[in-house]
Amino acid sequence: MFRRALPYMLSLPALLVCIGILIPFGTAVYYSTQRYNLSFPQARAFIGLENYTDFLSDSAFWNTIEVSLLYTFLTVTLELLLGLGIALLLRKPGRFNNMVSILLLLPLMTAPAIAALMWKLMTNPNFGVLSYLIGLIGFDDFRWASSPSSALFTVVLVDMWVYTPFIMILLLAGLRSLPRQPFEAAELDGVPRSFVFFRITLPMLMPYIITATLFRLLDSIQQFDIIYAMTQGGPGDKLMVFQVQSYLEFFQYTNVGRSAALLMVLWVITYILSNLFVKHWLKLRERAHGHA
Repeated sequence: MFRRALPYMLSLPALLVCIGILIPFGTAVYYSTQRYNLSFPQARAFIGLENYTDFLSDSAFWNTIEVSLLYTFLTVTLELLLGLGIALLLRKPGRFNNMVSILLLLPLMTAPAIAALMWKLMTNPNFGVLSYLIGLIGFDDFRWASSPSSALFTVVLVDMWVYTPFIMILLLAGLRSLPRQPFEAAELDGVPRSFVFFRITLPMLMPYIITATLFRLLDSIQQFDIIYAMTQGGPGDKLMVFQVQSYLEFFQYTNVGRSAALLMVLWVITYILSNLFVKHWLKLRERAHGHA
């Protein structure tokens, strides 16, 4: 009796997690098809796809898409390049390199909201230490996150400080797990380092790069805590990404239906992007096994 029930008992945690995910997801889909504002509960009604069709003529919605995709592109690209560069520098195992890699992980252990508040204090134009330091080199009135021209730069900088170690440690693990034979053969043949990097290292490291990029892409496009803690989506709508816009729609404007519809659009974008990356990763794996 126990043996028969064992497979079902082992799969029970996964089933509970799946149910725990589907119930909130189904609830969000349901609310997204309603005109539901907590300030006017008597006006609640089923409107189908009207919340979604309203987005098509809403300039604020298209601004949210533009800001979210731009923020995601900048953070993922810069963190990938910086993380790869650091991983290459720390590639050889050793006491010093291991100690540096551990120290570089410290920002990753800081809660993003706490990191954002810390950077907000450091970039304060009146008493922030970073404002003081750049003032020494001639930038006397740099407004950081309070200026529309530099707000995006500031939050991207904070995001890089927090999450670059994540990409670095993944790529470092990938670099140290690569087989040594191709590199030893290239060294014996006197192959230039640029050729080794672009023709040997990068292709072999590509599955790790795609994995790190996918994780950061899914997290970055849903960014909330860093942006909200520093600017609340401002100045104006300069940093109004999906999660911040949805949060404000629900808690400030009490518009449950529109907030849920925004999250559903975000889910669709995330689903499409993640599928593209997974398909590319599967192609690389097939090619590595000689099936392509």
